Amino acid sequence: MKNAEQYKPIKFLEGKRIYLRPIENEDLDLFYTTLWDKEGRKLTGTQTVFSRSNVQKWFESISSDNSRIDLIICLQDNNQTIGEMAMLNIDNQNRNAVVRISIFDREFLGDGYGTEAMSLLLSFGFDILNLHRVGLDVYSFNQRAIKSYKKLGFKQEGIIRDELFYDGEYHDSIIMGILKSEFNKV
Repeated sequence: MKNAEQYKPIKFLEGKRIYLRPIENEDLDLFYTTLWDKEGRKLTGTQTVFSRSNVQKWFESISSDNSRIDLIICLQDNNQTIGEMAMLNIDNQNRNAVVRISIFDREFLGDGYGTEAMSLLLSFGFDILNLHRVGLDVYSFNQRAIKSYKKLGFKQEGIIRDELFYDGEYHDSIIMGILKSEFNKV
C-alpha cells in the first residue's frame, strides 16, 4: 500500500466517507488476493481458479474496453482500499448499463460504504452519462446487498431460479433495475 503522504490519488467521484478512483496496475495484487476470499467468492458466484497471469490479462483487457468503467473504492480519511465496482455494458444508444460492486474488506460491510459508492456511481451514470436505466443481479442469499439496492431505488424485475450451484446448493439470482426517475441519492 502506498503511503498516504506520498500518494495523491485521482478522486474520480467523491462522497462523504469514500471516493472512487480508477483502477491502476498497482491494484493487480489486491485483485489477485481477493479472488481467493471464500466469502467474496460466494457473494460473486466465482468458482473459477484464476492465475496471476489470468488476472493480468483481465487488467489489460478492461483498460481498452470503452463500454465499462472500473473503479476502486477508497476511504476518504486514509486512502485505504476497501472494494471495487464497475459500470459495464454501457449502451449509449439505449441509455442503459449494468453495475456490480464488491467490498473486499469484511470490516466495512454493513456500514453503508457500498450504498454510498453505488450512489456515487449511479449519480454519474444518470447525470453525466445520461443513462435511463441501470441493472444488476444479486444472489438471493445476499440480503444485505438487496436491502442496499432497494434503499437506492432499485426494483426487483425478475428471478432466475437455481442459477448458481455453490457449496452443494442451488441459489436464485435476483434481477434488479433502476430508472433515473426512481433513483434515491443517499
